[in-house]
Amino acid sequence: MRALVIQEGGRLVIEDRPVPEPSADQVLVRVNGAGINRADLLQRAGRYPAPPGVPPDIPGLEFAGVVEAVGSGVTSPCAGDRVMGIVAGGGQAEYLVTAAAHCARIPPDFDLVEAGGIPEAFITAHDAMVVQGELMSGQQVLVHAVGSGVGTAALQLAGCLGASVVGTSRSKDKLDRAVELGLTHPILAPSGFEPAALAEEITAAAGPIDVTVDLIGGPYLGVDVIAAAPKGRIVIVGLIAGRKAELDMGALLAKRLIVRGTVLRSRPSAEKADATHLFEGQVVPLLGRGAIKPVIDVVVPLAEAERGYELMEKDRTFGKVVLDLS
Repeated sequence: MRALVIQEGGRLVIEDRPVPEPSADQVLVRVNGAGINRADLLQRAGRYPAPPGVPPDIPGLEFAGVVEAVGSGVTSPCAGDRVMGIVAGGGQAEYLVTAAAHCARIPPDFDLVEAGGIPEAFITAHDAMVVQGELMSGQQVLVHAVGSGVGTAALQLAGCLGASVVGTSRSKDKLDRAVELGLTHPILAPSGFEPAALAEEITAAAGPIDVTVDLIGGPYLGVDVIAAAPKGRIVIVGLIAGRKAELDMGALLAKRLIVRGTVLRSRPSAEKADATHLFEGQVVPLLGRGAIKPVIDVVVPLAEAERGYELMEKDRTFGKVVLDLS
């Protein structure tokens, strides 16, 4: 099989690798599409090594394709089923093996390549905002980096739940496009902003924030705390802006806030299965009805993977970049 491989120094090459074989509880999937995520950029840079049990040099945290074979203990899905899901690595190859419980069925008529940009964005957004953030109808949601893959997923899911969304971005163009997806309050976040000033702009537009999905980290945490409503929930998903932040602990206590960090890749298999099950039950039907949709900026063939990684690195995309392995 062809696989995208990270060589020494971060060079990306396409190599032939053996087709893996599924164990008793696994399925073998012929991959058609695989999203490129910021975690792949970090792995390429040597800052996010793959966990044990997955290919250490083949990136890729999500996939969509067709089941070709199943392990002896698997009753569902079956060979021939169209599935998508998250993996801890190895997604950017023509074949992968993954736990059967980590697969969700793809709605009919969905393009298999573009479906490769669904799982990481929508499972992350649903798990962070709905499961952990406990979002309810009528509440206010703040999504930083609203033009990203997870950001556009969170925006659409919040709308389906009857929530009002404040979204930040450093790009006015991305904010304008997010408005077309239902963004209620677009907020431009300039470089070198003052957290208090940005938080004031957010609350002036929308009022105190009940749930924050923070995809950036760093100084944005200070914004989150200042803008939060009493008993607000802040879920930190990404650290693009840095791993450290100044925090007003007095506001944290006075408002009785919950600040929670989350990650999918390193979770135990059973927890990933739970997240996938909830995604399949609550989010996939919305996709099937067209109530929400994957936002794909560009699809690039495997042979042009370097271009896809460069697009992600430059942060000029709206939504997802997906590799075509079909």
